[in-house]
Amino acid sequence: MKPSKIILPSRISSLKQLNRLLNSVAYKGRRYFILTDENTGVHCLPRLITEVEAFQESEFLEIESGEQNKSLEIAAELWQALEEMGADRQSVLVNLGGGVVSDLGGFVAAGYKRGISYINIPTSLIGMIDAGVGGKTGVNLGGLKNQVGFFHFPEVVCIEPVFLETLSAKDWTSGVCEMLKTFMVADAQMYASLVDTLKSDHPVMDNEMIKAAVHIKDGIVKADAYDTGIRKMLNYGHTVGHAVESFSMAHDAEPLSHGQAVGIGLIAETFISSKKMGFPGERLEELKELVSAMVPMPKYEMKDMEELLGYMLADKKNHDGNINCTLLGDLGETVVDNIVTEVDLCEALMMLGKIGRA
Repeated sequence: MKPSKIILPSRISSLKQLNRLLNSVAYKGRRYFILTDENTGVHCLPRLITEVEAFQESEFLEIESGEQNKSLEIAAELWQALEEMGADRQSVLVNLGGGVVSDLGGFVAAGYKRGISYINIPTSLIGMIDAGVGGKTGVNLGGLKNQVGFFHFPEVVCIEPVFLETLSAKDWTSGVCEMLKTFMVADAQMYASLVDTLKSDHPVMDNEMIKAAVHIKDGIVKADAYDTGIRKMLNYGHTVGHAVESFSMAHDAEPLSHGQAVGIGLIAETFISSKKMGFPGERLEELKELVSAMVPMPKYEMKDMEELLGYMLADKKNHDGNINCTLLGDLGETVVDNIVTEVDLCEALMMLGKIGRA
């Protein structure tokens, strides 16, 4: 694994730093193909092309936004488009977008001609602190999250916070929930800072908080690139979260975003952590209050449990037919590879509907 070069904001904008890098001898003669969705194509692409000279002769590909487009069918369409445009093994795919564009674009780069280079330029908070960093690529299969994918690491990740100005409230919340997870498992002090920010009248995500989350993710990836050890700590909230997301995609007219589902998963898995690992009850109550103020809590019935548990049983983190979770003893005290019973999971899922009710 060759570590990704991560460009972070400083006194020089990240896009200007990227421009300098791509004008260097190492990148001379490379062809660039920029992948966007219909939103980033309008709101972010013009600025990118203006500030990065190397992209002014690029070819462009566009997908529709939404998790449902992270599929093998869309990947095949993009492979065909790259072939028709003459992309070769020296070409570079540039993923300009949120988590869907990063995951799908990385997957396409990994599969095309047995692997071409790619650059991630995440435009959402969740993309900057999570999906854009780490080399996990993937598409969904049969309603299940990221069931087909590769470890294929981006050559460069460019974090440019100016793109966050275009975010919707839902997308902002998605990133905040992933950031809560990152700090819960790895940095109690930054978690406290984020909680204080969220409790303020006008919460603003500053660059230092973004950089802290990126450094945590990058450090964990460098220590365990292929997810066999400590990188599993970043799965906190995701066993339940992925099931909640898949259920919402199957049943809701306006499905939950990935980050919203992770927020719900954090509450459920912290509830289980409080029962099995002694996670402090007052921290659990604080988390419930924070997340439920941002994310609508689902109210499941017993008839929903079979479907939800089915999604969890199909999760790629499981082994030997058991549902496997990362749990916490307290902030920063992470224990990976815990077998969790269906009874525990059903209790946690049913608890969600009671949050905020007298």
